Parts: sequence; C-alpha cells; structure tokens
Amino acid sequence: MNEKQKPIVIGVAGGSGSGKTSVTRSICQRFTDKTILVMEQDFYYKDQSHLPFEERLNTNYDHPFAFDNDLLIDHLQQLLAHQPIQKPIYDYKNHTRSDEVLSVEPKEVIILEGILVLEDPRLVDLMDIKVFVDTDADLRIIRRLLRDMKERGRTIDSVLEQYLTVVRPMHLQFIEPTKRYADIIIPEGGENLVAIDLLATKVEMILAKNKEVSKFI
Repeated sequence: MNEKQKPIVIGVAGGSGSGKTSVTRSICQRFTDKTILVMEQDFYYKDQSHLPFEERLNTNYDHPFAFDNDLLIDHLQQLLAHQPIQKPIYDYKNHTRSDEVLSVEPKEVIILEGILVLEDPRLVDLMDIKVFVDTDADLRIIRRLLRDMKERGRTIDSVLEQYLTVVRPMHLQFIEPTKRYADIIIPEGGENLVAIDLLATKVEMILAKNKEVSKFI
C-alpha cells in the first residue's frame, strides 16, 4: 500500500508590507485548494488573556517574543505527520487569542508565511524551501500606510510613529538578518513573476517526484 510523502514546507519571510501575501497568493494560484495550505504566523501571537487590557496595548507585534512558536511548531509537526490541527485565531480588537479555532487538514504543500518565520531555527529546520521577500523600505512603508488607513482606520501620524519607533527598528534588528537563511530571495514581492514562476515550478517538480516515489513504497 502506498504511503503518503511528507508535505513540502515553504517558509515565506520578509518585512511588513514587503509583499509576502502577494507571493503566497501567486503560488497558491498555481495549485488546487486540495494541494496547498497556508499557515500564517500572525495567527500564532501569544495568548494575553491573563494581562489587563491596558498592558496588551503595549504589545510589540514585530518582536519575536510576541509569537507562540512552540504551539506553531507543534502544529506543523502534526501536519507533517498527516494529522489535523485546531488553528488559533487572534482577536486584534482585544489584543489576545480568540476562543474560536479553525479546523485545518494537512495538505501536500504547506506555506508558512510571516515576518519572522526564518528567525527561529526550529522553524527553519522544518522547511524544505526558504524564501525572503526583499522590498525597499519606501515601498514597504507606503503599503503599510495604505493598508492600515484603509483596513484598520488608522491615521497617517499614528502609522508613521509606529513605523519609526517599532516597525523599522524591529525590521533592522530581527527581520533583515534572517535573509541570510533564505534559499531564494524575491525582490519586489508579488510583482516578480519570474521568481514566483521558478518557485512554483520547483514545487511542482518535488510533488511529481514524491508521487513517483510513492508508487514504490
């Protein structure tokens, strides 16, 4: 009887507004919904229900300490073992983890997307392909500014203040250095169709090879 091959794990890192989501979406368009699963690191912010609301407001979401990587790693290992997980949901309004969860089934390809997915060596060790989306700072701040004003009702002043005091320092200290661990660096995010096509083709080749190997197991 054929045994299932271990899912392919692709890590997609990069600064806020770099185009990680666009790259992920472009890759997903090359495959069916039954083939690919997206795991967002943003869903794994730590539970802060034990803290007063005022303290939660001071959370630095761009710092490695903000993430519950232990839970994320545990869930990835379950998915790699072809087991379903209960994926957490983060409540940004209350700055803590929601009581609701998402039931997620394992798939052949897992894309792990997030600003700091290449920062934790334990996560890196689980990846087959490591990607860093490298976009100039001016484009990243413009994208973040437009997103936060449109989707989160933020003012220009509040977005720029957060960028200068938190986002930029955290990017330089923690995110930018992880570029060295990437197998593939994609400049300009989702607009770099050549790089995305090459990455998608590589995944297709691995999937085809896995199917051939499965015939003989």
